[in-house]
Amino acid sequence: MTEPLEPAVESPKPVAQRMQQYAQLAAVVVIVVGCYLVLHPFIPAMLFAAVVCSSSWALFVRLRRILWGNATVAALAMCLLQVLLVVGPSILIAASLSNNVSSLAATISGALESGTLAPPAWLSSVPLVGDYAVQYWQQVASSGESVASQAKGLLDPARGFLVATGKAAGQGLLQLVLAVFISFFFYRDGELLMAAIRKAFERLAGDLAGELVATIQNTVTGVVHGIFGTALAQAIVAVIGFLIAGVPAAFLLGMGTFLFSLVPIGPPLIWGGAAIWLMSEGQTGWAIFMVLWGLLAISSIDNVVKPFLISRASNLPLLLIVLGALGGVVAFGFIGIFIGPPVLAVGLTLLQFWIARTRAAPDTPDQAGVA
Repeated sequence: MTEPLEPAVESPKPVAQRMQQYAQLAAVVVIVVGCYLVLHPFIPAMLFAAVVCSSSWALFVRLRRILWGNATVAALAMCLLQVLLVVGPSILIAASLSNNVSSLAATISGALESGTLAPPAWLSSVPLVGDYAVQYWQQVASSGESVASQAKGLLDPARGFLVATGKAAGQGLLQLVLAVFISFFFYRDGELLMAAIRKAFERLAGDLAGELVATIQNTVTGVVHGIFGTALAQAIVAVIGFLIAGVPAAFLLGMGTFLFSLVPIGPPLIWGGAAIWLMSEGQTGWAIFMVLWGLLAISSIDNVVKPFLISRASNLPLLLIVLGALGGVVAFGFIGIFIGPPVLAVGLTLLQFWIARTRAAPDTPDQAGVA
């Protein structure tokens, strides 16, 4: 007669080891969460600095070679270049925007109260509705008190929007300054950081770590050069055209061209608006020049420069560019417009890399035997 089997009693040693593992895991989680909470305010600046340093690393290496291998001086020079090309123009544009908005608000307010806001000359030439639009404009503008009372009800929401926009712009400028500071250390210690990143990827991806890191770096460089290089070229050409035609706030409109370059048919909204303003001022010749300059010079850059800049890197679909720019602004503020597209590009590249490796993986032994 067999005796009934007694349930196995777990020895106290494995229980103690398991509790120790749980304690270690909890400690790691606490440390990771704590590090995230500490670094969370600086994540946008760190990502922006990483994107800028990765896309301009070749220039830094060349500059370091010219400076006899002095990485510190080369990093300082690259940071100074960022200040001149990014931070300085951003501050000037923010100041110009503030002054223009204030003067525009004062002009409109005074014109509404005095009833002297005359319709533009070109409004009457609009087919079908031109005469009605002029009559309605004059009727509304002549009733100064009612217009002023209605406008006063709209001032509070507009003021709140402007305050929120100014706050976001101020935070973006602070993030830009902080990103330049972080970039100095990324440039100076970049090789040590890349070695650490490669070791981390080796723990995760094994032999594919080197190829994976190179793919990510090439993707970021290609996206930055392709998208933002094209936007910068369009903005520079647009500013030149605005200055030639005598359009006011040329640099502010140039910044608008840079931002709208990330949106399909965005730049024509800027230079087209400038052409309409020139037409309303009676400068028909300069309005025609602005249209021709926009079609032949500004918009053609998107078809000529962008393919050249991204010819050696993966092309990011237009939808992801728009979603990356808008989502980056929502997630990280104004500076997110420079972070969103590269982050989505890296995600898309990693997905394509994983799919390609999965398809290229050899058959398992069972599948080979069945075959």
